[in-house]
Amino acid sequence: MHLLTLASLTDLVRSHPGLHVRYSEGPEHDAAQRSIDTESGLELPGLSVNPLDAEQWWTRPLEDWLSRQLCQYSHLAEKNPDRYAWILRGTHVGRGPDCEPLIRDVHAVATLDDELIREAHAHYRTRFDAGHGPE
Repeated sequence: MHLLTLASLTDLVRSHPGLHVRYSEGPEHDAAQRSIDTESGLELPGLSVNPLDAEQWWTRPLEDWLSRQLCQYSHLAEKNPDRYAWILRGTHVGRGPDCEPLIRDVHAVATLDDELIREAHAHYRTRFDAGHGPE
């Protein structure tokens, strides 16, 4: 499945809880590689992902959550044109060094079109005070 719009991703996430997004060279590439924490050199027990289900405390629209999740690691694809965003489900096996979920027994669900990522960035810029932290 190839998703073209933020609305289509929102519908998918609403109808299929437990999905995650990953920026990489794709499921086939990831299946053939070991997942390594680059700073420590340690092997991770699963793939590093971002959850697409909004947390219970989240009271804003799901589109806001999804835009934020997509934008959080989109720089990985910007730095490496072989990387792209794809949606997966799998078994949660722990947390990575940045407290991100680690997933194994991965099943690819969909890829995200570049236009969807651009739409998510535009949505994020208009709906959030991005880049402003507590200091």
